[in-house]
Amino acid sequence: MIDPIVAPENPFLNPVFKGWAKPGPIPPGIMHGPHPEPDETLDAISGYFRIFQLRDGHRFSTDDLLTAWYATSWAPSPSRVLELGSGIGTAGLISAWRLPGSSFVTIEAQERSVQLARKSIDYNGLKSRFELKHGDFRGPGILRAEETFDLIIGTPPYFPHGTGIEGDHPQKIACRFESRGNIFDYCRRASQHLGPSAFFVCILPDVERMQAAAVASGLSIVRQRPVIFKEGEHPLLTLFCLTKATDLPERLRGSVWVEPPLIIRRKDGSIHPEYSAVKLSIGFPP
Repeated sequence: MIDPIVAPENPFLNPVFKGWAKPGPIPPGIMHGPHPEPDETLDAISGYFRIFQLRDGHRFSTDDLLTAWYATSWAPSPSRVLELGSGIGTAGLISAWRLPGSSFVTIEAQERSVQLARKSIDYNGLKSRFELKHGDFRGPGILRAEETFDLIIGTPPYFPHGTGIEGDHPQKIACRFESRGNIFDYCRRASQHLGPSAFFVCILPDVERMQAAAVASGLSIVRQRPVIFKEGEHPLLTLFCLTKATDLPERLRGSVWVEPPLIIRRKDGSIHPEYSAVKLSIGFPP
């Protein structure tokens, strides 16, 4: 329970934000830290959970939120979760908030991102549930050959190098461009470590490339949902839920359920009611 005397003295403990009552557990970091460095910010993520980010580096975005929501919606009770290319830990933190009984392994190549994720995990009281690995998820030995997971998540970079403006911060570049692997690498690694009938959930703009990567890795797309950022426009991203093809009856392999598009904003620019409901379900201000 929140002490009403303490709450006004600490804005992070305020139980109401713009008329929305925050749900979920209160992390120890609110009272005890750690605290952000001058080049960092500490931002709301799920309920009272918060995340450390660089002021001028990569910051969490809609695709992180959607991946965590989609994954935890269709795999609601995994024992072990793996996040590939976990960055600053956004999808993992949201998933941990939604899955209080799950343990997590995350793999990230950029040392600064791992440092930020470690601070966020400490702040939110999740150290006993997370194992952070610093390295390239494609590399040998980063995971034991026999290690399997009930859910694997990832937000792969979308673009090959040379196909767009890459930016001026290495953290941003690695999150947008294929510096350390593409969707084929993500699918290949996921296929190697999926447990029986486990799901791999990711987000990507290119449906045909996703289909090719799935087939090449022995995976089958079970369901997918296009994401439209403004009503009336074409989808820019698609959420995918995959499993090993051999874990499905033969009649279902390659049989994809394509869901209606998820719309982020209506034509007038206001947040679409369903997206508000999605944000509420992950403890994020609607």
